[in-house]
Amino acid sequence: MKARTALLVLLTAGVVGTAAWLVFFSPVLGVRSIEIVGNLTVPTGNIRQQAGVPALHPLATVDLAAVESRVLGIRRLATAKAERVWPGTLKIEVVEREPVAALQVSGKAAVVDKQGVVIEIKDTVPPLLPVLVVDRPAAGEPATMAALQVIQNLPDALVGRIRQVRATTAEGVSLTLSDGRSVVWGGTDRGEEKGRILTRLLRRKAEVYDVSSPDVVTLR
Repeated sequence: MKARTALLVLLTAGVVGTAAWLVFFSPVLGVRSIEIVGNLTVPTGNIRQQAGVPALHPLATVDLAAVESRVLGIRRLATAKAERVWPGTLKIEVVEREPVAALQVSGKAAVVDKQGVVIEIKDTVPPLLPVLVVDRPAAGEPATMAALQVIQNLPDALVGRIRQVRATTAEGVSLTLSDGRSVVWGGTDRGEEKGRILTRLLRRKAEVYDVSSPDVVTLR
């Protein structure tokens, strides 16, 4: 009886040991494919390479947090989420940063997202992106963030008509349209309301449209 029990224990230990070896050390359950989801402009191959996971590396021992951190080294990406899909797939879901405006720096155009993060450097300002003009452009800087917030609040029909967004302070945002007309916007408060009012006002002929106080708008 004791011999039979001992044999059963040995067999069980052997099965468990084999299973552990298959999961944690063997290439049998290794990474055979890396699935990339959510990328629109960043090439899939670039993300796979940045993930830094060798083929057949045991899927169970892949450091998911480290993979996410490496993938976010690509400036164009805002978020990355890695997960295991058994038996052999590493899935990485990403969200790209969306260009909102461009800063002109040393003859180049630095394209930034809504958080003020530089996505890429271009030779010229991309079409339909407004030029952002602030004294000290930086992510988190009040005037910079106010200007970017104003752009976010603009109706879709207006975004493509804005040539420049200038912010002297967080409360001193102004716009220049592609036809040369100017808009005094003010701060970020009541942004959607200001956008609706401005859309209607632009049908009227004027050089300057002041919507900084939506209750009392002026044209001149």
